[in-house]
Parts: sequence; structure tokens; C-alpha cells
Amino acid sequence: MAKHVLRGVTVVYVLFLLVLPVALITWRTFGDGLGPFVEALTSPSALHAFKVTIVVAGWAVLANTVFGVGAALLLVRHRFPGKRLLGAFIDLPMAVSPVVVGLALILVYGRFSPAGGLLESWGVQVIFSTPGMVIATVFVALPLVVRAVVPVLEELGDEQEQAAHTLGASRLQTFVRITLPGIRWALGYGIVLCLARSLGEYGAVAVVSGRLVDQTQTLTLFVEERFQNFDQPAAFAAATALALIAVVTLLLTKLLRPKDRIDGN
Repeated sequence: MAKHVLRGVTVVYVLFLLVLPVALITWRTFGDGLGPFVEALTSPSALHAFKVTIVVAGWAVLANTVFGVGAALLLVRHRFPGKRLLGAFIDLPMAVSPVVVGLALILVYGRFSPAGGLLESWGVQVIFSTPGMVIATVFVALPLVVRAVVPVLEELGDEQEQAAHTLGASRLQTFVRITLPGIRWALGYGIVLCLARSLGEYGAVAVVSGRLVDQTQTLTLFVEERFQNFDQPAAFAAATALALIAVVTLLLTKLLRPKDRIDGN
């Protein structure tokens, strides 16, 4: 009896919290056919929002992939003072509100801050431009690659790496031929999670971008701006596109989840 009650509560919870809202948005999007959907997503503003989103997410994923692999190797393969503190700092973005992150970046890189003023004197604008949006997105997605790779590295151990060093392999050769093949599934999983988080980021990006239409507007900001300006077809179309991206990402994470693949096969 308890099992059936729990199952019913779970189904109802998911239905009203997730399925119905997404289904309603999809229905409103395609209620007048496919034409308005395509027209809304091919407008100059929507295409620019797509472009900005891809650029910001691409740089954020690249930065977090490089940092994530390096940080995972550092945390698993080395012992040093402050190791636990470093792990805590890496997890910090999961606990801090993205809006707070955006505000902090303005205080550090804003025009009237020492660092921001110096950068602007060199012709580099961070806040209200793409670099600030990339930094904000990097911050909010920072732990995802690290936390996907660390458990797999721990399971793999370092015996094969030590054997490679004994046989004369360099660190780069060992990483490319031994470490990377062993973590490839976990790395792919972390990259997909990082990409999904970067594409859907709103809070931090909204603060540091200035929400400038056709300049610093990502797809999430485009949805809000269109909805507030009573352009519901465009808002629903962009929201549906984000939902479709989320579904594809979910399928990829299921395929790449490193359950029984820690041996690299």
C-alpha cells in the first residue's frame, strides 16, 4: 500500500511541477502550426540571441573542461596543504546564488573598480559585454566537470600511470594514452552537464550583461524580454527551443553516465 501511495505522490508531483508546464508551453508554441515557431526563431533578434548563447556557452565549456580535468588530477593524484579547502571552493558555485555571483563580478570588474578600470584603460570591457558573461557562466558551471571526473580517477587508481612513467613515458604521453581513455566517458558526461548549465544560465548573466537587446542578450534573456513586451509567440518559441535542448542534453547524460565504464571499455 505504501509503495503505491509513494508512487502516486511522485507521479502527481512530477506531473504538476514539470510535465504540465512544459506541455503547456509546447502547446502554446505550436498551437498555430509550425510556421510561427520557425518565423519567431529566425528573426534577427532571436538569431543574435542564439549566437551570443553559443559563444558564451562554448567558451565556458572549454574553460571548465580544461580546468576541470586539471583540478580533478590535482585533487586525486596529489597531496598538499589546503586540499580540502580547494575542494570546498570548487563546490562553492553550487551554494551561491547566481545573482550574487553577478553582483560580485560587477564589484570586481566594473568600470569604477580598480581591476575593471585598468582593463577598460587597455580597451577591454568586461561588464556589459561578452567577457563578463563568459566569466559568470564559467563560475556557475565550475564544479560539474571536476565532480564528474574525480570519482572515476579514484576508481582507476594510478598503477598504470606509474608503470608508464617507469617505462619512460612523459607526463603528456601518460595523460593522452592512459589517463584520458580511462576518464573519457566521465569527461563527456561532465562536458554535457556543463554545456546544459551554461546554455540555461540566467541569473548571473542577467546581472553582468545589462540585457542589451541585440548586443548582450542570450536566449534565456530573450525569452524574458519578449514575454515582458507581449511578444508571446517569440517567447514561447524560444522557451520551447530551450526545452528541446534540455531534453537532448538529458538523453546524452543518460548515455554518457559513467556507471560501469570506469575501466575505459
